[in-house]
Amino acid sequence: MSTSETGRDVIDVLTSDHRDVTALIGEIWTIKDPMIRRDLTDTAISELVRHAVAEEMYVYPAMKKYLPDGEKAVEHDVEEHKELEQTMKALEDLDVSSAEFETALRKLETVLADHVQDEESEQFPELRRLIPADELTELAGKVETAKKLAPTRPHPGAPNNEVFHKLVGPGVGLVDRLRDKLTGRATK
Repeated sequence: MSTSETGRDVIDVLTSDHRDVTALIGEIWTIKDPMIRRDLTDTAISELVRHAVAEEMYVYPAMKKYLPDGEKAVEHDVEEHKELEQTMKALEDLDVSSAEFETALRKLETVLADHVQDEESEQFPELRRLIPADELTELAGKVETAKKLAPTRPHPGAPNNEVFHKLVGPGVGLVDRLRDKLTGRATK
C-alpha cells in the first residue's frame, strides 16, 4: 500500500522512522546476548543510514525551498548526520560487550535525540505549515523509495548531499546490500 493510499505524508514517515530507531536503541541496552545485540545494532545503523540518505535527497531540498532559514537548518542537520555517521561507523567495529561500545551507543542515542527534537519540534511543524499537503504526500513516496535503494552502512567520508545520493547512492547501496548478504549482517 502506498503512502498516498494510507494518507501518510513525509512527516509521518520520518517521525515513524525516529520512533523505530529510538526503540531499537532502547532495546539494545536491554539485551546482553552479543549476537542479538550485534544484529539489533546493525539493524539500527541500517535504518538510520537509509533515513538520513532519504532526508538528504528529498527533505533537505524542500527545507531549503520552503523554510525561511532553510539553508541554516539543513547545514545544522547535515552536521548532525555526519556526527551520527562517524558514531555508527565506530559502532560497526566495536565489540558489543565492551565499554567503548556502550560509550558510542550513548553518543549515538544523545545526538539522535537532539536531531529528532530539532526536526519534530521546529522543522516538521514548519514544513507541514508551508508545504502543500499533496507535495508532502508525494515526498513520502520518494522518501520510501529512496530508503529501499539507499546504502545500509555509514560512509562518513561521502558527501551528504542530494546530488551525490542520487547519482552514486544506488550503487553504494547495492554494494552495501551485497556485503550484508554475504556476511549475514542484519539490516531489518
